Amino acid sequence: MFDRYEGGEKALLVHVFFPQESDIEDLKEFEVLVTSAQIEILGTITTSRNAPQVKYFVGQGKAQEIADAVKEHDASVILVNHSLTPAQERNLERLCECRVVDRTGLILDIFAQRARTHEGKLQVELAQLRHLSTRLVRGWTHLERQKGGIGLRGPGETQLETDRRLLRNRIQLILSRLTKVEKQREQGRQSRFKADIPTVSLVGYTNAGKSTLFNAITGANVYAADQLFATLDPTLRRINVDDVGETVLADTVGFIRHLPHDLVAAFKATLQETKEASLLLHVIDAADPHLLDNIAAVDEVLTEIEADEIPVLMVMNKIDLLDDFKPRIDRDDRGKPIRVWLSAQKNQGLELLFSALTELLARQIKRCQLSLPPHMAKLRSRLYQLNAVEAETINDTGSFQLQIRIPLIEWNRLCKQDHNLIDFIQKDTVN
Repeated sequence: MFDRYEGGEKALLVHVFFPQESDIEDLKEFEVLVTSAQIEILGTITTSRNAPQVKYFVGQGKAQEIADAVKEHDASVILVNHSLTPAQERNLERLCECRVVDRTGLILDIFAQRARTHEGKLQVELAQLRHLSTRLVRGWTHLERQKGGIGLRGPGETQLETDRRLLRNRIQLILSRLTKVEKQREQGRQSRFKADIPTVSLVGYTNAGKSTLFNAITGANVYAADQLFATLDPTLRRINVDDVGETVLADTVGFIRHLPHDLVAAFKATLQETKEASLLLHVIDAADPHLLDNIAAVDEVLTEIEADEIPVLMVMNKIDLLDDFKPRIDRDDRGKPIRVWLSAQKNQGLELLFSALTELLARQIKRCQLSLPPHMAKLRSRLYQLNAVEAETINDTGSFQLQIRIPLIEWNRLCKQDHNLIDFIQKDTVN
């Protein structure tokens, strides 16, 4: 329907400084976004305004300056670091005779490049279609099926109306497929809830190092790169935390300032893992001079998806980029962990993170001595898998004498699987 721009194109960037948003860092971040989309930056045009202009977003004179720069540099696309209305996009395109893409369109394009799973591709397509649905007019101003004249008058359907109908049908189809995916995820969450398995979700600003930390903790091979939105598709892995037992760790999409609402809506199924987590690990780039702004941007999105009431542990990542900084745990007045300083890239301080997780998620612990006969070797193996065996001896009859330390929930789960387990207890305590 539209000739979408591809990587390798040459672009002019446009940024408007408003009194309430005068931070130059927003422009630098936009430049990183453009580079992430594999687009060459020919130049940047900036201006200051108190409010957007209705017709071009920028002033009339600045719009003409952009048009002249397009011809001078032979640019193939204009990228605007703001959200434009469909009319503003169309007016700028007519004046500059060049493709115009706003910040939302650019982020959607990056997401389209990075989506790997079927679900991720569906979510991106849904966001793109919702974004394009208000921009169909410019694609068909030259073509119409209605005709006039004798014998040709009467009701008809324009090409624009046809495309809108097809677009609505496609959106409904995608929504129905995503509904199935959401039901599958909900079943998984319900299973974990019934088994009382806690979920820890990684959240944070894009490129804060979430996937690197996820790989370091789980030994997974999730794609991690020094670029914005390297991760789109959620990945779940089980880890074992002392005094907690099996815990699910979820890696999620990174947040960014002015995250398009279409994306938040499209990624509802993905963000649900964050919304229903037992604990959020807010991963922060400790070496970023603007980390406070990034934290505020993440908190804003968490509020938007109604996940702001979930307990949070801040993970100050990338301390290897700071001078003489050692891993440590910061605590509040009650001694509760609130921040962990570590480096996922260098595997520094990960043991402190697990220690903090134990303190925040720990449950009642059952200690007991078991005397298992030789034919119970399968149960013995399961106890070792749960890291529940503190000591073991074998007596003259071949029975296993085990000193057990296990979360009470895990013990109750084992008892449900093997009702005779209680008969093998010699000493029993719970604390």
